[in-house]
Amino acid sequence: MLARIFSCAVIGLDGVIVEVEVDFGQGLPHMAIVGLPDAAVQESRERVFSAIKNAGLFYPRKPITVNLAPASVHKEGPAYDLPIALGVLVLMDQISPQALEEALVIGELSLDGSVRHVRGVLPMAVVAHQQGFKRVFVPETDAAEAALIPDLEVIPVPTLAALFNHLNGSQVIPPHPPIQIEELEAVVLTDFQEIKGQEHVKRALEVAAAGGHNVLMVGPPGSGKTLLARAMPAILPHLTIEEALDVTRIYSVADQLPPDVPLVRTRPFRAPHHTISHAGLVGGGNQPHPGEISLAHRGVLFLDELPEFGPRVLEVMRQPIEDKVVTISRASGSLTFPANFQLITAMNPCPGN
Repeated sequence: MLARIFSCAVIGLDGVIVEVEVDFGQGLPHMAIVGLPDAAVQESRERVFSAIKNAGLFYPRKPITVNLAPASVHKEGPAYDLPIALGVLVLMDQISPQALEEALVIGELSLDGSVRHVRGVLPMAVVAHQQGFKRVFVPETDAAEAALIPDLEVIPVPTLAALFNHLNGSQVIPPHPPIQIEELEAVVLTDFQEIKGQEHVKRALEVAAAGGHNVLMVGPPGSGKTLLARAMPAILPHLTIEEALDVTRIYSVADQLPPDVPLVRTRPFRAPHHTISHAGLVGGGNQPHPGEISLAHRGVLFLDELPEFGPRVLEVMRQPIEDKVVTISRASGSLTFPANFQLITAMNPCPGN
């Protein structure tokens, strides 16, 4: 009997449904994972075996083949541990396949069977809702993030044993209550009222905030350039619900969403050091991930000590500033990340001025 469990991959900022197929193979006991997996997915073999064993469940001493379809999509990260483990349990008739109908499963397994945090839960929940899935099984720490999506039942999974009992009906896990986005408040870290003096600079920043202009501040060290820049998000308009979800999706994929903050309601403020590479600024990697300019989307990107940044780093920012998006091309394809930010820069006066 072939077991099928649905999971999800993240390509760029979007989720892609992945079908995890588990079947018996041939030869000595082992687990073979195919479907363009990376090293983290290949290591699922050991995690799944130990998690099932330590959860008090039966792991078959037979050859097992796991296929992650579609094979054309690159699979990375440990989010497939839990669906693979459930596929093994369904294959051994320890779980009924009907219990996982219309369900999406995401989660990394520890060796003791506990389910750990994974990145990109929000875009995965979005695509699950769009594809007609009724419920998602996610790590307990990520349940609030998935609960931002309306009309989707979110089951927080603490351990593999708890999920096994839930699917068999012996101990049901209550779903996470839906989160009302309107009730989440924005937190202002630095406010203009904390800054004494510099009235002309504050007036200039107010004009820049009203018109969406970029700013260059020139002044001696200690004059308050960095503090003024940090106060800039406080005078920008509050994020709308659509903008907040847009920003949260980027932070979720970049794995920079705080565990106790399911939704980003404050405009981002990013201040990379001048030693940053151009790939760290605009994004990149073998499988491209968002860079600092995408993490500053809908917010402020602050470049302190502007002349210290390399010419190549500054040159690659020209196209994102003009187009509000950044496109990263690789041999396997190209991805586009949003980059609609307000640029605030600062520098010391030139010698002799």
